[in-house]
Amino acid sequence: MSQKTWGGRFSGGTDSRVEAFTESISFDKRLYRHDIQGSQAHARMLAEVGMLTAQEAEQIVRALDDIGADIDAGKMEYKISLEDIHTHIERALIAKLGDTGRKLHTGRSRNDQVVTDLKLWTRDAIDELDSLLTELQRSFVESAERERGVILPGYTHLQRAQPVLAAHYFLAYAEKFQRDRERLADCRKRVNVLPLGAAALAGTSLPIDRESVRAKLAFDSVARNSLDVSSDRDFALEFVFCLSLVAAHLSGWAEEWVIWSTTEFNFLELPDAFCTGSSIMPHKKNPDVLELTRGKTGRVIGALQQLFLLVKGLPLAYNRDLQEDKTALFDAFDTVQGCVAVAAPLVSQTKLRREVIAARIEDGFLDATTLMEALIARGVPMRSAHEVVGNLVRECEQRKCRLADLPAELFPAPEVKAALGVANSLAAFRSYGSTAPAEVERQLGEWKERLK
Repeated sequence: MSQKTWGGRFSGGTDSRVEAFTESISFDKRLYRHDIQGSQAHARMLAEVGMLTAQEAEQIVRALDDIGADIDAGKMEYKISLEDIHTHIERALIAKLGDTGRKLHTGRSRNDQVVTDLKLWTRDAIDELDSLLTELQRSFVESAERERGVILPGYTHLQRAQPVLAAHYFLAYAEKFQRDRERLADCRKRVNVLPLGAAALAGTSLPIDRESVRAKLAFDSVARNSLDVSSDRDFALEFVFCLSLVAAHLSGWAEEWVIWSTTEFNFLELPDAFCTGSSIMPHKKNPDVLELTRGKTGRVIGALQQLFLLVKGLPLAYNRDLQEDKTALFDAFDTVQGCVAVAAPLVSQTKLRREVIAARIEDGFLDATTLMEALIARGVPMRSAHEVVGNLVRECEQRKCRLADLPAELFPAPEVKAALGVANSLAAFRSYGSTAPAEVERQLGEWKERLK
């Protein structure tokens, strides 16, 4: 028999250049566990409906376990002539079992087989990433607790804006990564729909039981339209979109900490183990992990664009273009997985330079908005209060002083000076979700309970 899964139709062999051009074993071999998992469920179902004997099904299941062990041990010899991991495993099965192995592909196509394997892999990838993001959240929450008493300048446009508690700052990232986890959980619902049984595109005339396979592989439901199945890569695009947002959040955090670690800011003491030096400048301590995290975001977003362009304009049902989905999907996941894995310990080991921060915390008019709101609370219209405080800030700039240093007679109501200073500004906050100390303590408690 032909070594190809489709060789009977052809009278001649495949040009070696075509084999090299069309192979996917170089990247889809990582699906071997998922291919074996899907094939074992399929074999047991075939026995249930009478297409295999129970003995044949168990022979196939055991042989597939042995093949998986061989792959684990590095004993599988990969050949581009066999195209992909699915053919490699099937040929190894036939070598072990002969005609019994040739029966495994009954009632399925590589089209529905491939997308099933890819969904099984994506489901595992989502679960792994969720676990890593949980650890990253714990790192931010632990930092929030460790630095809970520190007051930071909050920024908009990279200009000093209002004071915030350091705990409030760290918990902001816990929130971002919580949204990422929720997006991944929602994406998982659409991943967890069984494609197997759609066959090539129209289903099969054989008496397969798709519900049986669904239960064996722990899918939530069965894909309803066979024509849609083999062309559907929505789940891959959605997953890489979720990965892109994770990467974007990591990139923003990395950018912030690169800036904060400069001499000009000097807010952070990055751990030596996560930095590198210079080959010529002996004093340098470079935040390379943060910079690479920022840089790798482009690869992930690029993978999303690659997938969009891949599926744009493809007709139903399967087209070989879709073989190219895996390189983008795998690379996007590997990149984000690596970034998140290194981010958690970096966050845990980074310390705020409390003395440096405290020495300048009163600079930059962080209390100006609180002063304005104190005037509003005394009946001054908001726009009028805004203008009054703006004039006071201009006066401070001319005198080179802080708002609290201005004489009381310059204020519309002398008692509002009690609102000045970052500590008083923090004490004045009261809204839900704000940086008010009591509110931050409440949120910190909720996060500790959620992640314990």
